Amino acid sequence: MEKRAFVFPFFHISCSCLFTIFLFATSASGSLVFNFYAASCPIAELIVRDTVSSSSSSDPSIPGKLLRLVFHDCFVEGCDASLTLQGNNTEQSDPANRSVGGFSVIESAKRVLEFLCPGAVSCADIIALAARDAVEIVGGPMIQIPTGRRDGMVSIASNVRPNILDTSFTMDEMINRFSNKGLSLFDLVILSECPTSASPSVQVNNDPETSMVFDNQYYRNLLTNKGLFQSDSALLSDNRTRKLVEDLANDQEFFFESWGQSFLKLTSVGVKTGDEGEIRRSCASTNA
Repeated sequence: MEKRAFVFPFFHISCSCLFTIFLFATSASGSLVFNFYAASCPIAELIVRDTVSSSSSSDPSIPGKLLRLVFHDCFVEGCDASLTLQGNNTEQSDPANRSVGGFSVIESAKRVLEFLCPGAVSCADIIALAARDAVEIVGGPMIQIPTGRRDGMVSIASNVRPNILDTSFTMDEMINRFSNKGLSLFDLVILSECPTSASPSVQVNNDPETSMVFDNQYYRNLLTNKGLFQSDSALLSDNRTRKLVEDLANDQEFFFESWGQSFLKLTSVGVKTGDEGEIRRSCASTNA
């Protein structure tokens, strides 16, 4: 039986969280900084946002695809756009990634940025920014994230399964996988609000009530035993996570604030900065 990949969903964050986020961004994220492109490409974030907005207007599924893309990219080789590399035996060729979408949005933003600011903006940053913007576009909070990620040069299919989650995972298996990425039990619960792939070609929506809106409906569904997969149901049945699920279901503002913090951590996993990696000219191939 083919395993199913645990994938991403379909951001306002209060002032009380900003100082915590700033401290995390300047320590755990290494050389990532806010407004990294202020001098080299000051319109970078605007270009990404406009691209995501226009793409989402013509295809409402784009926000969910972009969130799933950032999750699958960051959990394998870190947040380095390794998932956008094309070719035989790359991450894209693994069955768990065959239904990952949003690549055309990333490449579209990259083409504009290469024309306006050649060699400045990484595909890895575009992926993180696009996912951030996607959440706000569908009603979630707007958050600031640091930039300065560089693009990786390695993408191997065999690296996918040992790193991403599966819908059949037990709670302990999920905790272990998140812990290996520097993410906590809290992050696991926050980052679980997502549509899941039942096969490489079929999407299953685990938030049918508000599938095109970023909200806390996923957690409300769990409280009424509407979790579709073992990994969903485990969040409610496990004593380590049940109280948090209840709090998230009852307080959307708390979910939004928590999302901002966990998303920042997710998009800082295994980043390459400084002299590591490269700034690709095209997200689909390395410069070599």
